[in-house]
Amino acid sequence: MAQTIDIVVPDLGDFESVEIIEVLVAAGDKVAREDGLITLETDKASFDVPASESGVVESLTVAVGDSVSTGDVIGRMSIEISDTVVITPAMAARPSGDTTIIVDSDGEELPRAVGKQTLVVPDIGDFTDVDVIEVHISAGDKVAVEDPLVTLETDKAAMDVPAVVAGTIDSVLVKVGDQVSEGASLAIIDAIETAEGDAPVKVAPEPAATPETPKVEAQQPPPQPAPTSPAEVRKTLPVIDEAGFSRAHASPSVRKLARELGVSLPQVKGTGAKGRIVHDDIKSFVKAILSGQAAAPGGGLPRTPTVDFAKFGEIDVQPLTRIQKISGPRLQASWVNLPHVTQHDLADITELEDRRQELKGPARERGIGLTPLAFIMKACVAALQEFPKVNASLSAEGDSLVFKKYCHLGFAADTEQGLMVPVIRDADKKDVYEIAAELGKLSALAREGKLKADQLQGATFTISSLGGIGGTAFTPIVNAPEVAILGVSRSTMQPVWNGSEFEPRLMLPLSFSYDHRVIDGAQAVRFTTFLGQKLADVDTLLQAIP
Repeated sequence: MAQTIDIVVPDLGDFESVEIIEVLVAAGDKVAREDGLITLETDKASFDVPASESGVVESLTVAVGDSVSTGDVIGRMSIEISDTVVITPAMAARPSGDTTIIVDSDGEELPRAVGKQTLVVPDIGDFTDVDVIEVHISAGDKVAVEDPLVTLETDKAAMDVPAVVAGTIDSVLVKVGDQVSEGASLAIIDAIETAEGDAPVKVAPEPAATPETPKVEAQQPPPQPAPTSPAEVRKTLPVIDEAGFSRAHASPSVRKLARELGVSLPQVKGTGAKGRIVHDDIKSFVKAILSGQAAAPGGGLPRTPTVDFAKFGEIDVQPLTRIQKISGPRLQASWVNLPHVTQHDLADITELEDRRQELKGPARERGIGLTPLAFIMKACVAALQEFPKVNASLSAEGDSLVFKKYCHLGFAADTEQGLMVPVIRDADKKDVYEIAAELGKLSALAREGKLKADQLQGATFTISSLGGIGGTAFTPIVNAPEVAILGVSRSTMQPVWNGSEFEPRLMLPLSFSYDHRVIDGAQAVRFTTFLGQKLADVDTLLQAIP
């Protein structure tokens, strides 16, 4: 039996009036479930609105350039249905517009159906193309609100994406190893309505055949395919500029193809509407590089020699961790693009450590671990306020400075999964004890792999403290788009001349790396000198925030 249904825009999160940049179907077209109907573009990403069912498009009421929001009807389509629901006899007397009450064979009322919805990736901040490392659902599963759907992992943390509605999973649209961005479709759910204010409805499992996973049509081969494999293509192309990549005007599928081929999107000229980069633009760009019609932008980077180490003895090849694979290119991009300079200095923390030892017992009774890093962060706040350039960033064009009126401090946390950088927000509005408490909380979450996306973003300055492990000095890499980073090594007792004799003082090594385009050597040494003075003035560090 055929039925005509509305084509409705799924949940777009906080976005409203999102522009349609492409219409992918026309009246009369046959579509399968999850086939793209239209492409939308926000200020953060482009994504397709998929068909919720297989059928025939009867009409579309939108065009390129129109704007739509969640719940807007954009057309009608005809679908085939084979099942019917049992409704109460009283329904016939109800006026149109009321919610249908669905009952089982015994006449018991079931949770009210809301219909099929697409579950999408929520706002994950500045992250794009994030790896799916675990899928918690499969077709036929019953889920409640806040049940985890998938686990995503960035170079900084792993995070679960929860269900925003309760219901039955109709089909899963991603698998382990896929990469997703905000707005990407994760699954189709037959949603059920829950009473406002009540706990999410938990539907008891029932025997049922697992719905067949919709077939995804293979992408058509390009008219002029590149003459080499993706691995060979990547060898000829430059390192991807992550900052420019995220700003490029392209859809998620185009971004995925670009990453697979190692293409830097900012170097590709888009031929789509409003300069949008399409699949053919990527393929043409690669073909031009390979055929010698164009040079690789920037000439690429010289590559290190490839050596067969097995010729010289026994070897053991182990893959990089996921975090190493993700963070490596970003660290390389920062090292290549930023002119790094490191200023080394020593700070006298003798009085600071004496006072900390006196206070850490009472602090522990309050559940606070009063570590040296809390005092260092407090001193950094004062130094950043004195030298606002260190708290700034270069604009995307590189022709102006963005001064931030907030102070969010990132700190490197050593975990079993790798190095993570949680962020203490508004550190300038917290005293030493509040900073220490938040340090403990975020460090524990990092070790457990439970940091959320917003706890890893927005840092204006980062501190990498290796003092608990050892070392005398090192050169930390600036965490772009920040312009500086402070490295802290292990403090040691050293003889210091006081004017008449040497006396033992506890000295803390500081390694201050900075972007020389923004900070010069004189400013850098003034910064570390000022920081050392603040670390020596423990009474000021312990003052409460007014």
